[in-house]
Amino acid sequence: MSREHFAALRAALTRMEDIASARIDSWGRHLAEVLSGGGRLLACGNGGSAAEAQHLTGELVGRFRHERRPLSAIALHADTSALTAISNDYGVHECFARQVFAHGRPGDVLIALSTSGTSRNMVPTAKAAHEVGMTAWALTGPAPNTLAAVCDDAIAVEASCSATVQEVHLVLVHTLCLAIDQALGVLAPKPPR
Repeated sequence: MSREHFAALRAALTRMEDIASARIDSWGRHLAEVLSGGGRLLACGNGGSAAEAQHLTGELVGRFRHERRPLSAIALHADTSALTAISNDYGVHECFARQVFAHGRPGDVLIALSTSGTSRNMVPTAKAAHEVGMTAWALTGPAPNTLAAVCDDAIAVEASCSATVQEVHLVLVHTLCLAIDQALGVLAPKPPR
């Protein structure tokens, strides 16, 4: 069984390399411009996708491989008080959208992660981002899906297993961090002589 999982992951990564490389580089350049200009990234997901979104924001606020100034990135699901209050008062389908209206500004970027691309709270979130004047991107599972359709751009991972989709999403998150750092001119420190 483990060999099958490794084989599925290898196949998904091979498919994504050609599909996603240029788009991730483009996203990285755009995000570098937004973040270096005082804008912010909002990210969200459910379950394992929430962990991936929070991983992304952690790498940007902290650092990925090399030292650089912190970048403004907020994982919407990490504010549990707001998340639970909004879900209770407005319904779970509004839990992220309402935060986008609160924190998003024109020119900011939303990245929504969903292994299915059909999460009921993601589509209203992408629509809220558009209303605010943000760019909305998605990392999803197989296309076509509703979330990818309502976003400005999406990378859909073709894999039959949610775990494989999430693993590829993590690779895409790390690749995006590399692309942002490269666009910002963040270079590796010189080795000591």
